Amino acid sequence: MITLRLRSDDVSRIRFAFSPVWETVTSVRALSNSAPSSVHGPWLRKVRPLLATHDLSLLKALIPPTSYIPDFITPAPPRRSTSFESGLAAIAATPLSLVAAELTQLHESTPNPLLPELIADPAKALDRITSALDAYWRLAIEPDWRRMRALLQDDLAFRLEELAGGGMGRVLRNLHPSVRFCGDRIEIDRPYCCDGEPLPGQGLLLVPCVFTWPAALPVTGAPHVPTITYPPRGLGRLWESQEDVSESPLAELVGKTRAAIVGHLDLPMSTTHLAHQLSVSAPTLSVHLSILRNSGIVDSRRDGRTVLYSRTSLGNQLLAASRPAALAS
Repeated sequence: MITLRLRSDDVSRIRFAFSPVWETVTSVRALSNSAPSSVHGPWLRKVRPLLATHDLSLLKALIPPTSYIPDFITPAPPRRSTSFESGLAAIAATPLSLVAAELTQLHESTPNPLLPELIADPAKALDRITSALDAYWRLAIEPDWRRMRALLQDDLAFRLEELAGGGMGRVLRNLHPSVRFCGDRIEIDRPYCCDGEPLPGQGLLLVPCVFTWPAALPVTGAPHVPTITYPPRGLGRLWESQEDVSESPLAELVGKTRAAIVGHLDLPMSTTHLAHQLSVSAPTLSVHLSILRNSGIVDSRRDGRTVLYSRTSLGNQLLAASRPAALAS
């Protein structure tokens, strides 16, 4: 059991964020632990051939299938959404003494013959680690990052609605089955205890992360910001293939392009993302989205500088109603 004690100023500083670096790191563990029949099966079947000739020995030494992962390779995002490059820069800026200490802790808990060399030269270790993460990201995560990001944004929108409707207590109680909110503390049901105590007054960071499924993973030791990583809602939708509705009754009703838009919005997407998926120009897509929104079939909300579109309940009903006829034709 892991316990995080919250002071009043910690509760007032609870925030959400997501990070492509966190996804990259936790996906290495998913490669070791996930079966082809698991929720990440489609991703595994796609990336394992790509990684067959790629040397993952360093990353697998850093990120063992179970137990401790050095906290410095999952830096706390300073904003709700950050780029992979900024996360990699945060890793590269880790104090060398902290790198050596956390790699030593890793070697004590999960010995690996690659680790002593990294511990002996933490500056060189940082160069090797960031290079390995960058190469792996480009092969395994970046091609799907837009879709992952849409799912994570959707989860954060839901959590903010929960916050508005029931406060932080409601958010924490519904975060993950292993996480319990007990007023002045959070208890995380994990088969180990934390070695270090977080510094007071840092608040709490909550990070939805695709590849932590099915567990919730905590970061608790100083000097890191106390963090709980949890699987986002709707994870089962992530690797589903978009439905072909080009010959469906929905296409006859609204046209093939608009039907394709409705079919692709199983996750919230921006105009740029949709245009890339459908090979349609952004101005043309905007016209179609405006018509669908005015008809109540799609809805939109702003996320920072981006406008995200999603299907409404009417859009879901129209899509579902067209499926039996489409399959029978």
